[in-house]
Amino acid sequence: MSRPTQSPTAAVIGAGISGLTSGKMLGDYGVDYTCFESSDRIGGNWAFGNPNGHSSAYRSLHIDTSKHRLSFKDFPMPDDYPDFPHHTQIKAYLESYAEAFDLKDRIEFRNGVVSAKRLPEGGWELLDQAGATRHFDLLVVANGHHWDPRMADFPGEFTGDSIHSHHYIDPKDPLDFTHQRILVVGLGNSAADIAVELSSRSLQNEVTLSTRSSAWIVPKYTGGLPADKYYVTTPYLPLAWQRKFLQKMQFMAGSNPELYGLPAPNHKFFEAHPTQSVELPLRLGSGDITPKGNVSRLDGRTVHFEDGTSSDFDVIVYATGYNITFPFFDPDFISAPDNQIPLFKRMFKPGMDDLVFMGFAQATPTLFPFVESQARLLAAYATGHYRLPPLDEMERVIVEDQQKYTGHVLDRPRHTQQVDYFIYEHDLRAKEIPAGRKRAQQYGVPAPAGRAG
Repeated sequence: MSRPTQSPTAAVIGAGISGLTSGKMLGDYGVDYTCFESSDRIGGNWAFGNPNGHSSAYRSLHIDTSKHRLSFKDFPMPDDYPDFPHHTQIKAYLESYAEAFDLKDRIEFRNGVVSAKRLPEGGWELLDQAGATRHFDLLVVANGHHWDPRMADFPGEFTGDSIHSHHYIDPKDPLDFTHQRILVVGLGNSAADIAVELSSRSLQNEVTLSTRSSAWIVPKYTGGLPADKYYVTTPYLPLAWQRKFLQKMQFMAGSNPELYGLPAPNHKFFEAHPTQSVELPLRLGSGDITPKGNVSRLDGRTVHFEDGTSSDFDVIVYATGYNITFPFFDPDFISAPDNQIPLFKRMFKPGMDDLVFMGFAQATPTLFPFVESQARLLAAYATGHYRLPPLDEMERVIVEDQQKYTGHVLDRPRHTQQVDYFIYEHDLRAKEIPAGRKRAQQYGVPAPAGRAG
Protein backbone atom coordinates (compact mmCIF):
# COMPACT_ATOMS: atom_id res chain seq x y z
CA MET A 1 0.00 0.00 0.00
CA SER A 2 1.47 3.38 -0.96
CA ARG A 3 1.35 6.27 1.39
CA PRO A 4 -1.25 8.95 0.64
CA THR A 5 -0.03 12.36 -0.39
CA GLN A 6 -1.47 13.84 2.81
CA SER A 7 1.22 14.02 5.50
CA PRO A 8 0.51 12.33 8.84
CA THR A 9 -0.62 13.98 12.01
CA ALA A 10 2.12 13.45 14.58
CA ALA A 11 2.29 13.52 18.35
CA VAL A 12 5.61 14.26 20.07
CA ILE A 13 5.93 13.24 23.72
CA GLY A 14 8.25 15.60 25.58
CA ALA A 15 9.67 19.08 25.05
CA GLY A 16 13.26 18.37 26.05
CA ILE A 17 16.16 18.30 23.63
CA SER A 18 14.78 15.40 21.60
CA GLY A 19 11.21 16.69 21.49
CA LEU A 20 12.23 20.21 20.51
CA THR A 21 14.54 19.00 17.75
CA SER A 22 11.92 16.57 16.44
CA GLY A 23 9.28 19.27 16.40
CA LYS A 24 11.56 21.73 14.68
CA MET A 25 12.36 19.32 11.86
CA LEU A 26 8.76 18.12 11.46
CA GLY A 27 7.64 21.74 11.25
CA ASP A 28 10.33 22.51 8.67
CA TYR A 29 8.85 19.78 6.45
CA GLY A 30 5.25 20.85 6.91
CA VAL A 31 4.11 17.99 9.14
CA ASP A 32 1.16 18.76 11.39
CA TYR A 33 2.34 17.86 14.88
CA THR A 34 1.46 18.48 18.53
CA CYS A 35 4.02 18.30 21.31
CA PHE A 36 2.78 17.12 24.72
CA GLU A 37 4.77 18.35 27.74
CA SER A 38 3.89 17.46 31.32
CA SER A 39 5.79 20.46 32.70
CA ASP A 40 5.14 24.17 32.38
CA ARG A 41 8.44 24.75 30.55
CA ILE A 42 10.72 23.34 27.89
CA GLY A 43 14.14 21.84 28.50
CA GLY A 44 13.45 18.53 30.20
CA ASN A 45 16.64 17.48 31.95
CA TRP A 46 18.13 20.96 31.46
CA ALA A 47 15.25 22.78 33.16
CA PHE A 48 16.73 23.04 36.65
CA GLY A 49 14.04 22.43 39.26
CA ASN A 50 11.64 21.18 36.59
CA PRO A 51 8.22 20.79 38.28
CA ASN A 52 7.65 17.43 36.58
CA GLY A 53 10.67 15.99 38.40
CA HIS A 54 12.48 15.08 35.20
CA SER A 55 15.54 17.28 35.67
CA SER A 56 18.70 15.76 37.10
CA ALA A 57 20.53 19.09 37.09
CA TYR A 58 22.15 20.24 40.32
CA ARG A 59 22.85 23.86 41.12
CA SER A 60 26.55 23.83 40.23
CA LEU A 61 26.23 21.67 37.10
CA HIS A 62 28.24 22.57 34.02
CA ILE A 63 27.94 20.61 30.78
CA ASP A 64 30.70 18.03 30.29
CA THR A 65 30.66 18.35 26.51
CA SER A 66 32.13 21.58 25.19
CA LYS A 67 29.87 24.04 23.38
CA HIS A 68 31.86 23.37 20.20
CA ARG A 69 30.63 19.79 20.13
CA LEU A 70 27.24 20.34 21.75
CA SER A 71 25.76 23.01 19.47
CA PHE A 72 23.05 22.20 16.98
CA LYS A 73 24.52 22.48 13.49
CA ASP A 74 21.80 24.90 12.39
CA PHE A 75 21.84 26.95 15.60
CA PRO A 76 25.32 27.52 17.13
CA MET A 77 25.74 28.45 20.75
CA PRO A 78 26.55 32.11 21.41
CA ASP A 79 30.19 33.12 20.96
CA ASP A 80 30.26 34.62 24.44
CA TYR A 81 29.39 31.30 26.09
CA PRO A 82 32.29 29.66 27.95
CA ASP A 83 33.72 26.40 26.67
CA PHE A 84 31.69 24.43 29.23
CA PRO A 85 28.44 26.33 29.87
CA HIS A 86 26.47 26.24 33.12
CA HIS A 87 23.08 24.54 33.05
CA THR A 88 21.32 27.92 33.11
CA GLN A 89 23.08 28.82 29.87
CA ILE A 90 22.05 25.52 28.26
CA LYS A 91 18.46 26.25 29.27
CA ALA A 92 18.71 29.79 27.84
CA TYR A 93 20.13 28.31 24.62
CA LEU A 94 17.16 25.96 24.31
CA GLU A 95 14.80 28.88 24.96
CA SER A 96 16.47 30.81 22.14
CA TYR A 97 16.22 27.76 19.88
CA ALA A 98 12.49 27.41 20.61
CA GLU A 99 11.92 31.11 20.02
CA ALA A 100 13.92 31.25 16.80
CA PHE A 101 11.83 28.47 15.24
CA ASP A 102 8.46 29.26 16.89
CA LEU A 103 8.36 25.87 18.58
CA LYS A 104 6.30 26.81 21.63
CA ASP A 105 3.20 27.40 19.52
CA ARG A 106 2.96 23.63 18.98
CA ILE A 107 3.59 22.65 22.62
CA GLU A 108 0.76 21.91 25.03
CA PHE A 109 2.26 22.63 28.44
CA ARG A 110 1.07 20.90 31.62
CA ASN A 111 -0.53 18.33 29.36
CA GLY A 112 1.56 15.22 29.14
CA VAL A 113 0.48 11.87 27.73
CA VAL A 114 -1.05 9.55 30.33
CA SER A 115 -1.46 6.56 28.03
CA ALA A 116 -0.70 5.72 24.42
CA LYS A 117 -2.48 2.83 22.73
CA ARG A 118 -1.86 1.58 19.23
CA LEU A 119 -5.07 1.07 17.26
CA PRO A 120 -5.71 -2.23 15.46
CA GLU A 121 -5.85 -0.50 12.07
CA GLY A 122 -2.77 1.60 12.86
CA GLY A 123 -2.35 5.03 14.38
CA TRP A 124 -2.52 5.99 18.03
CA GLU A 125 -5.08 6.85 20.67
CA LEU A 126 -3.64 9.11 23.36
CA LEU A 127 -5.14 10.08 26.69
CA ASP A 128 -3.69 13.39 27.82
CA GLN A 129 -3.47 14.90 31.31
CA ALA A 130 -6.48 17.09 30.58
CA GLY A 131 -8.56 13.93 30.17
CA ALA A 132 -9.04 14.26 26.42
CA THR A 133 -8.72 11.38 23.98
CA ARG A 134 -6.63 12.33 20.95
CA HIS A 135 -5.84 10.48 17.72
CA PHE A 136 -2.66 10.71 15.66
CA ASP A 137 -1.10 8.83 12.77
CA LEU A 138 2.48 8.92 14.00
CA LEU A 139 3.83 8.81 17.57
CA VAL A 140 7.26 10.27 18.35
CA VAL A 141 8.57 9.21 21.76
CA ALA A 142 11.01 11.78 23.17
CA ASN A 143 10.46 11.57 26.92
CA GLY A 144 14.15 11.20 27.76
CA HIS A 145 16.10 8.58 29.69
CA HIS A 146 17.75 10.47 32.56
CA TRP A 147 14.82 10.94 34.92
CA ASP A 148 13.92 7.52 36.42
CA PRO A 149 16.66 6.82 39.00
CA ARG A 150 18.21 3.35 39.23
CA MET A 151 19.40 2.43 42.71
CA ALA A 152 22.15 -0.03 43.62
CA ASP A 153 20.96 -3.24 45.25
CA PHE A 154 23.35 -4.09 48.06
CA PRO A 155 22.69 -6.79 50.67
CA GLY A 156 21.57 -5.52 54.06
CA GLU A 157 20.01 -2.24 55.15
CA PHE A 158 21.44 1.23 55.66
CA THR A 159 19.79 3.20 58.47
CA GLY A 160 21.25 6.60 57.63
CA ASP A 161 19.96 8.91 54.89
CA SER A 162 20.02 7.72 51.27
CA ILE A 163 19.32 9.70 48.10
CA HIS A 164 19.91 9.26 44.40
CA SER A 165 22.01 11.87 42.62
CA HIS A 166 18.89 12.73 40.60
CA HIS A 167 17.54 14.46 43.71
CA TYR A 168 20.76 16.22 44.72
CA ILE A 169 20.57 20.02 44.42
CA ASP A 170 23.40 21.50 46.51
CA PRO A 171 25.09 21.03 49.92
CA LYS A 172 21.93 22.29 51.67
CA ASP A 173 19.26 20.58 49.57
CA PRO A 174 17.59 18.06 49.94
CA LEU A 175 19.74 17.33 53.02
CA ASP A 176 22.16 19.38 55.06
CA PHE A 177 25.45 18.02 53.75
CA THR A 178 27.72 19.60 56.36
CA HIS A 179 29.67 17.84 59.12
CA GLN A 180 28.60 14.54 57.55
CA ARG A 181 30.24 11.23 56.74
CA ILE A 182 29.20 10.78 53.11
CA LEU A 183 29.55 7.82 50.75
CA VAL A 184 29.09 8.52 47.04
CA VAL A 185 28.42 5.34 45.07
CA GLY A 186 29.37 5.46 41.40
CA LEU A 187 32.08 6.98 39.23
CA GLY A 188 30.26 8.67 36.39
CA ASN A 189 30.29 12.41 35.75
CA SER A 190 27.58 13.15 38.33
CA ALA A 191 29.33 11.07 40.99
CA ALA A 192 32.57 12.93 40.33
CA ASP A 193 30.93 16.37 40.43
CA ILE A 194 28.97 15.69 43.62
CA ALA A 195 31.90 14.07 45.42
CA VAL A 196 34.09 17.04 44.53
CA GLU A 197 31.49 19.56 45.70
CA LEU A 198 30.77 17.80 48.99
CA SER A 199 34.47 17.28 49.74
CA SER A 200 35.15 21.00 50.00
CA ARG A 201 36.94 21.54 53.32
CA SER A 202 34.58 24.42 54.08
CA LEU A 203 31.75 21.88 54.50
CA GLN A 204 33.74 19.81 57.02
CA ASN A 205 32.58 16.51 55.56
CA GLU A 206 34.32 13.17 55.25
CA VAL A 207 33.68 11.97 51.69
CA THR A 208 34.30 8.46 50.36
CA LEU A 209 33.87 7.47 46.72
CA SER A 210 32.98 3.84 45.97
CA THR A 211 33.11 2.25 42.51
CA ARG A 212 32.32 -1.22 41.21
CA SER A 213 33.94 -1.10 37.77
CA SER A 214 36.12 1.99 38.25
CA ALA A 215 36.52 4.37 35.29
CA TRP A 216 39.14 6.09 33.21
CA ILE A 217 39.18 9.78 34.11
CA VAL A 218 39.74 12.14 31.20
CA PRO A 219 40.50 15.86 31.46
CA LYS A 220 38.26 18.52 30.00
CA TYR A 221 41.23 20.37 28.51
CA THR A 222 44.19 19.14 26.48
CA GLY A 223 46.82 21.54 25.25
CA GLY A 224 44.70 24.47 26.40
CA LEU A 225 41.69 23.44 24.28
CA PRO A 226 38.58 21.44 25.15
CA ALA A 227 39.68 17.81 24.95
CA ASP A 228 36.64 16.74 22.93
CA LYS A 229 37.84 18.93 20.05
CA TYR A 230 40.49 16.26 19.50
CA TYR A 231 37.99 13.40 19.61
CA VAL A 232 36.96 12.57 16.06
CA THR A 233 36.35 9.09 14.69
CA THR A 234 36.12 8.29 11.02
CA PRO A 235 33.94 5.80 9.15
CA TYR A 236 36.83 5.06 6.80
CA LEU A 237 38.88 3.06 9.31
CA PRO A 238 37.74 0.13 11.48
CA LEU A 239 36.50 1.37 14.84
CA ALA A 240 38.57 -1.31 16.57
CA TRP A 241 41.76 0.22 15.13
CA GLN A 242 40.75 3.68 16.27
CA ARG A 243 39.98 2.42 19.79
CA LYS A 244 43.35 0.69 20.00
CA PHE A 245 45.08 3.93 19.06
CA LEU A 246 43.21 5.81 21.80
CA GLN A 247 44.04 3.07 24.28
CA LYS A 248 47.73 3.41 23.42
CA MET A 249 47.62 7.18 23.88
CA GLN A 250 45.49 7.35 27.06
CA PHE A 251 48.52 7.44 29.38
CA MET A 252 49.29 10.95 28.12
CA ALA A 253 46.07 12.23 29.72
CA GLY A 254 46.80 10.75 33.14
CA SER A 255 43.46 8.98 32.93
CA ASN A 256 44.38 5.83 34.86
CA PRO A 257 42.33 5.97 38.10
CA GLU A 258 44.96 3.89 39.91
CA LEU A 259 47.18 6.98 39.89
CA TYR A 260 44.76 8.54 42.36
CA GLY A 261 44.09 5.53 44.58
CA LEU A 262 40.96 4.23 42.88
CA PRO A 263 40.70 0.56 41.88
CA ALA A 264 42.03 -0.57 38.53
CA PRO A 265 39.31 -0.45 35.84
CA ASN A 266 37.87 -3.82 34.89
CA HIS A 267 37.89 -2.67 31.27
CA LYS A 268 40.17 -1.04 28.73
CA PHE A 269 40.02 2.64 27.81
CA PHE A 270 36.77 3.32 25.87
CA GLU A 271 35.27 -0.05 26.81
CA ALA A 272 33.03 1.95 29.13
CA HIS A 273 32.03 5.59 29.21
CA PRO A 274 34.97 7.57 30.66
CA THR A 275 34.49 10.14 33.41
CA GLN A 276 35.33 13.75 32.63
CA SER A 277 36.73 15.68 35.56
CA VAL A 278 39.53 18.12 36.20
CA GLU A 279 38.94 18.35 39.94
CA LEU A 280 38.39 14.74 41.00
CA PRO A 281 42.04 13.65 40.62
CA LEU A 282 43.08 16.75 42.60
CA ARG A 283 40.63 16.02 45.43
CA LEU A 284 41.69 12.38 45.55
CA GLY A 285 45.35 13.37 45.47
CA SER A 286 44.79 15.95 48.20
CA GLY A 287 43.16 13.45 50.55
CA ASP A 288 39.82 15.25 50.48
CA ILE A 289 38.11 12.16 49.01
CA THR A 290 38.81 8.60 50.14
CA PRO A 291 38.74 6.09 47.24
CA LYS A 292 37.11 2.69 47.71
CA GLY A 293 36.08 -0.31 45.65
CA ASN A 294 32.64 -1.85 45.56
CA VAL A 295 30.27 -2.16 48.54
CA SER A 296 29.76 -5.73 49.75
CA ARG A 297 26.95 -5.17 52.28
CA LEU A 298 25.14 -2.64 54.44
CA ASP A 299 24.69 -3.00 58.20
CA GLY A 300 22.95 -0.11 59.92
CA ARG A 301 25.27 2.88 59.53
CA THR A 302 28.20 0.62 58.70
CA VAL A 303 29.15 -0.03 55.09
CA HIS A 304 31.38 -3.01 54.32
CA PHE A 305 33.54 -2.99 51.22
CA GLU A 306 34.83 -5.85 49.09
CA ASP A 307 38.41 -5.16 50.20
CA GLY A 308 37.45 -6.28 53.70
CA THR A 309 37.33 -2.80 55.25
CA SER A 310 34.30 -1.01 56.67
CA SER A 311 33.36 2.52 57.67
CA ASP A 312 30.41 4.31 59.24
CA PHE A 313 28.42 6.85 57.25
CA ASP A 314 25.58 9.29 57.77
CA VAL A 315 24.55 9.63 54.12
CA ILE A 316 24.80 7.56 50.94
CA VAL A 317 24.44 9.30 47.59
CA TYR A 318 23.73 6.80 44.83
CA ALA A 319 25.01 8.11 41.48
CA THR A 320 24.06 4.84 39.84
CA GLY A 321 22.33 5.81 36.62
CA TYR A 322 18.82 5.69 35.25
CA ASN A 323 16.20 3.35 33.87
CA ILE A 324 14.72 3.77 30.40
CA THR A 325 11.02 4.08 31.17
CA PHE A 326 7.85 4.70 29.17
CA PRO A 327 5.08 5.34 31.72
CA PHE A 328 2.46 5.93 29.00
CA PHE A 329 2.89 2.45 27.47
CA ASP A 330 1.55 -0.79 28.88
CA PRO A 331 4.77 -2.58 29.99
CA ASP A 332 3.60 -5.74 28.21
CA PHE A 333 3.41 -3.70 25.00
CA ILE A 334 6.70 -1.79 25.10
CA SER A 335 9.33 -1.67 27.83
CA ALA A 336 13.11 -1.63 28.18
CA PRO A 337 14.20 -4.29 30.70
CA ASP A 338 17.79 -3.68 31.80
CA ASN A 339 17.67 -0.65 29.46
CA GLN A 340 17.51 -2.94 26.43
CA ILE A 341 15.22 -1.78 23.63
CA PRO A 342 16.20 -3.08 20.18
CA LEU A 343 15.55 -0.34 17.62
CA PHE A 344 16.53 0.01 13.98
CA LYS A 345 18.97 2.91 13.80
CA ARG A 346 18.01 3.55 17.45
CA MET A 347 14.66 4.87 16.23
CA PHE A 348 12.27 2.27 14.78
CA LYS A 349 10.73 -0.78 16.41
CA PRO A 350 10.32 -3.45 13.72
CA GLY A 351 6.71 -4.07 12.85
CA MET A 352 5.48 -0.67 14.07
CA ASP A 353 5.66 1.76 11.17
CA ASP A 354 3.85 4.51 13.09
CA LEU A 355 6.20 4.76 16.06
CA VAL A 356 9.55 6.54 16.26
CA PHE A 357 11.89 6.87 19.27
CA MET A 358 14.12 9.93 19.53
CA GLY A 359 17.24 10.50 21.64
CA PHE A 360 17.48 7.09 23.29
CA ALA A 361 21.24 6.76 23.11
CA GLN A 362 24.37 7.62 25.04
CA ALA A 363 26.07 9.45 22.19
CA THR A 364 29.81 10.05 22.40
CA PRO A 365 30.97 12.80 22.40
CA THR A 366 27.76 14.78 21.87
CA LEU A 367 23.98 14.54 22.20
CA PHE A 368 22.42 17.59 20.55
CA PRO A 369 23.79 17.00 17.00
CA PHE A 370 23.04 13.28 17.45
CA VAL A 371 19.34 14.03 17.94
CA GLU A 372 19.53 16.52 15.08
CA SER A 373 20.75 13.74 12.76
CA GLN A 374 17.89 11.52 13.92
CA ALA A 375 15.41 14.33 13.27
CA ARG A 376 16.43 14.48 9.61
CA LEU A 377 15.51 10.83 9.21
CA LEU A 378 12.29 11.36 11.17
CA ALA A 379 11.20 14.19 8.86
CA ALA A 380 12.12 12.25 5.71
CA TYR A 381 10.09 9.30 6.99
CA ALA A 382 7.06 11.37 8.03
CA THR A 383 6.85 13.06 4.64
CA GLY A 384 7.17 9.89 2.56
CA HIS A 385 10.74 10.49 1.36
CA TYR A 386 12.14 7.49 3.24
CA ARG A 387 11.01 3.86 3.40
CA LEU A 388 12.15 1.38 6.03
CA PRO A 389 13.82 -1.82 4.84
CA PRO A 390 12.09 -5.22 5.17
CA LEU A 391 11.65 -6.58 8.69
CA ASP A 392 14.31 -9.26 8.38
CA GLU A 393 16.86 -6.68 7.25
CA MET A 394 15.90 -4.37 10.12
CA GLU A 395 16.43 -7.20 12.61
CA ARG A 396 19.79 -8.06 11.06
CA VAL A 397 20.98 -4.45 11.14
CA ILE A 398 19.87 -4.01 14.77
CA VAL A 399 22.14 -6.88 15.80
CA GLU A 400 25.03 -5.63 13.63
CA ASP A 401 24.76 -2.06 14.92
CA GLN A 402 24.56 -3.20 18.52
CA GLN A 403 27.72 -5.21 18.05
CA LYS A 404 29.44 -2.31 16.29
CA TYR A 405 28.65 0.25 18.97
CA THR A 406 28.52 -1.81 22.16
CA GLY A 407 30.17 -5.16 21.41
CA HIS A 408 33.39 -3.97 23.04
CA VAL A 409 31.89 -2.31 26.15
CA LEU A 410 30.98 -3.61 29.59
CA ASP A 411 27.67 -5.42 29.86
CA ARG A 412 25.94 -2.83 32.01
CA PRO A 413 22.57 -1.02 31.68
CA ARG A 414 24.51 2.23 31.32
CA HIS A 415 26.11 1.09 28.07
CA THR A 416 23.24 -0.58 26.23
CA GLN A 417 22.54 2.60 24.25
CA GLN A 418 26.13 3.65 23.58
CA VAL A 419 26.84 5.04 20.10
CA ASP A 420 29.67 6.89 18.42
CA TYR A 421 28.12 10.09 17.09
CA PHE A 422 30.48 10.57 14.15
CA ILE A 423 29.97 7.04 12.85
CA TYR A 424 26.22 7.14 13.49
CA GLU A 425 25.70 10.53 11.79
CA HIS A 426 27.70 9.48 8.73
CA ASP A 427 25.74 6.24 8.50
CA LEU A 428 22.39 8.07 8.47
CA ARG A 429 23.43 10.94 6.22
CA ALA A 430 25.56 9.11 3.66
CA LYS A 431 24.01 5.64 3.66
CA GLU A 432 20.67 4.99 5.31
CA ILE A 433 18.69 8.08 4.29
CA PRO A 434 19.75 7.80 0.62
CA ALA A 435 19.00 4.06 0.68
CA GLY A 436 15.58 4.70 2.20
CA ARG A 437 14.88 7.36 -0.40
CA LYS A 438 15.60 4.86 -3.19
CA ARG A 439 13.33 2.30 -1.55
CA ALA A 440 10.56 4.91 -1.34
CA GLN A 441 10.96 5.85 -4.99
CA GLN A 442 10.97 2.23 -6.11
CA TYR A 443 8.28 0.71 -3.90
CA GLY A 444 6.31 3.65 -2.49
CA VAL A 445 5.88 4.23 1.23
CA PRO A 446 3.35 2.37 3.40
CA ALA A 447 0.99 4.13 5.83
CA PRO A 448 0.91 5.72 8.53
CA ALA A 449 0.37 9.01 6.74
CA GLY A 450 -3.15 10.40 6.76
CA ARG A 451 -4.86 7.59 8.66
CA ALA A 452 -6.13 9.44 11.70
CA GLY A 453 -7.75 12.23 9.75
